[in-house]
Amino acid sequence: MKIIFMGTPDFAAGALKALIGAGHEILLAVTQPDRPRGRSKELIPPPVKVCAQEHGIPVFQPRRIKTPEAVEELKKYQADIYIVAAFGQILSQEILDMPRYGCLNIHASLLPKYRGASPIQHAILRGEERTGVTIMQMDAGIDTGDMLYRKEIPIEGTDNYESLHDRLMVLGGEAIVEALPLLEQGRLVPEAQREELSSHAPLIDKSMGRIDFSKEAEAIDRQIRAMTPWPSAYTSYRGKQLKIWLAEPAAEDAGSRIPGEILETGKDQITVAAGKGALRICELQLEGKKRMTAHDFLLGVKMQPGEILGQ
Repeated sequence: MKIIFMGTPDFAAGALKALIGAGHEILLAVTQPDRPRGRSKELIPPPVKVCAQEHGIPVFQPRRIKTPEAVEELKKYQADIYIVAAFGQILSQEILDMPRYGCLNIHASLLPKYRGASPIQHAILRGEERTGVTIMQMDAGIDTGDMLYRKEIPIEGTDNYESLHDRLMVLGGEAIVEALPLLEQGRLVPEAQREELSSHAPLIDKSMGRIDFSKEAEAIDRQIRAMTPWPSAYTSYRGKQLKIWLAEPAAEDAGSRIPGEILETGKDQITVAAGKGALRICELQLEGKKRMTAHDFLLGVKMQPGEILGQ
């Protein structure tokens, strides 16, 4: 099958590598333009571009995929199918209709739940026990097309965004490689999404990392895991930002203590009161310092029970 692949970040590059490894003919990789990064503003290529160039695949980086010039470029390749994964641009109906098998999207959730830009983080935030990837026939909506193929995995209690992303990246590659021959054989049965079961997963922004200790400890733990490594979960301590990288709900009962109040500073953890229950902080980073374990942090910072985080 002749494929045009559209995607940008690591999640998409994982699927592209899987397709290449399975022997599919990738005619073209379409990805976002290189972006400046860091203080030097050096232009950094997206992971899909890097992967494509390593395998001698032509790369196309339009600023807008809907322009007549971009559409004409796509037409040159006469692909059987377009495969899309976290591309970052919306395809026009004209593009959706161009290939013989249409356009398939690799989406990192069990649709119709968590349509949108940040399905992995929202699945963790909302306490889902399972997630997965859905191979979807794209239509004009945002993640609303018919479902063709799904694979599931459990969300572990220790999963953060990074670890779950990496497992779903592998799963997405497996799913699209398994789905394509079934599609060619006419063995995939489209399943319409039930709108009443749908939910939206909007783009994560930095403000979503601010910890509200009035929430229950389990919810704060999920927030920390969903926001790691970016934008990170954070509070404040003695007027400085304090990032919390690793924590877990504690067995202690905070009783009527003030949310955010430090209950205990033990050998290797810091226990903080939440709105319900308590949170045990295991790894943290004070503004201007490096990330460290609670043990190492307490060697240099004399944190005292009764102090309140977030004031």
